[in-house]
Amino acid sequence: MSFGTYARKVRNGSLPYGRRVSAFSSCVEMYRPAGYEATWRVLEGLTGPIRRDETCLLRALEVLESSRERWMEHVRAYAAVRREEKRHGRRSPRPGDPNPNRGPEHWYGVARQAAVRALEAWRRDRLPPLLTPPDRLTEQLDSCVAASLESGGPLTPGHRRALAGCLTELLRRRSDPGPWGNDRAAHHRVRDLLVVARLVEIAADAD
Repeated sequence: MSFGTYARKVRNGSLPYGRRVSAFSSCVEMYRPAGYEATWRVLEGLTGPIRRDETCLLRALEVLESSRERWMEHVRAYAAVRREEKRHGRRSPRPGDPNPNRGPEHWYGVARQAAVRALEAWRRDRLPPLLTPPDRLTEQLDSCVAASLESGGPLTPGHRRALAGCLTELLRRRSDPGPWGNDRAAHHRVRDLLVVARLVEIAADAD
């Protein structure tokens, strides 16, 4: 079923409340700009106990729909840009160009709060194994994550420089993997570390 179909189920007051919450969970599964768990946490932080309170549930759906619509506007604008570029002979986007078709890279709306919540989830569940074996890059990134969580997002000039270095190195490793080019685990590690670094960047830069 589509996002819109599940959203209608959430709003259907004739359904048992548990089914409406389940439908909302499906909406989050289909559009999770901060990851599934962190998206729930952001929405509950903004609205209250979604699983118990109908007012909170409906407000959370409105917040999620608003973010999704802003992302879709970005997708449509990107499609228009690509059509124009193709008319001028540029058939393929550059590898580093943002592409909203891959999914939202940040939360459209409460970007800083969502990024911080996502960082909390990453640091608790998924980041520790990514930091081993330790090296200068992972140590600097871990320091930036800790600073971001402590401040609620903003970074000192020193941590900003460290983060910029991490992003540069991770992008280099992604584009030029070297001898481990066929190592899927290493590729996924770089990809995930880049996600974390960008979350720190969003948390630092968003209003």
